[in-house]
Amino acid sequence: MSNPSILILCTGNSCRSHLAEGVLRHAAGDLFDVYSAGSKPAGYVHPKALEVMREIGIDISGHTSKSLNEFLDREIDTVITVCGNADQACPMFPGQVNRYHWGFDDPAHAQGTDEEILAVFRQVRDQIKLVFEAYATGYREKK
Repeated sequence: MSNPSILILCTGNSCRSHLAEGVLRHAAGDLFDVYSAGSKPAGYVHPKALEVMREIGIDISGHTSKSLNEFLDREIDTVITVCGNADQACPMFPGQVNRYHWGFDDPAHAQGTDEEILAVFRQVRDQIKLVFEAYATGYREKK
């Protein structure tokens, strides 16, 4: 029996979806197969996303920015969208799957000094960490 698969979607697949993928993989261990993708992939993982995840001991340096089209022919059990701003078009995934929307602000839009921008990335990372760790814990306790 294979693990349930979870696809975390956002528009660019450069920040939030990778933060969430990294946190959920770390928190859930081998409970799920976790992926992330975007409707309009940026083509890179934001360097500050890599940095703030390293700070909490999670390495996402092997992640790549992918299109949700790569997952259309896969069996996906749960889709979680993480786009936060109302003006962004969050992608929808076809098919009958569990769907959740947990919106977070996009740290890629942060402005200011390097330290101010990092503070925004840390804040979003910590919000994502709370939600996705709770999700993994809840799933584990249900089993």
